[in-house]
Amino acid sequence: MRRNRSIPASTIIPVLGYADVTQAAEWLCKAFGFRERLRIADHRIQLLYGDGAIVITDAGPERSTQATYSVMVRVTNADAHFAQAQAAGAKVLGPPVSHPYGERQYSAVDPGGHVWTFSESIDDVDPASWGGEWVASAQDTDSTTPD
Repeated sequence: MRRNRSIPASTIIPVLGYADVTQAAEWLCKAFGFRERLRIADHRIQLLYGDGAIVITDAGPERSTQATYSVMVRVTNADAHFAQAQAAGAKVLGPPVSHPYGERQYSAVDPGGHVWTFSESIDDVDPASWGGEWVASAQDTDSTTPD
């Protein structure tokens, strides 16, 4: 899998929505031992635990009508994966899109209503170039941070 500093190296990354992203990240770090990797404005924080990762996002005011979780899966070819999902009859939410943070992604919904985002690293992008903010404690031990 291609390296991209803008995304944790983990293959499967749960994405959890909270009303207060900062408060949730602080609590998860204190209570469960996670450590911050990267902050993205005030709406998203990447957390690490061992060789795993989760992403905390702003659930927003509509959180009572939308799922407050999803799963991100890193794949080697988002277009081929998209074609496979479509051929199998998956409910896709749109075709793969390339983003400035170096990921090509598409999302689909499974039969249980769970949202899955499939993400291919297409470039190694410094998060500072699109507004990400490294958290020093994670930089020391995260293999996806700059050398």
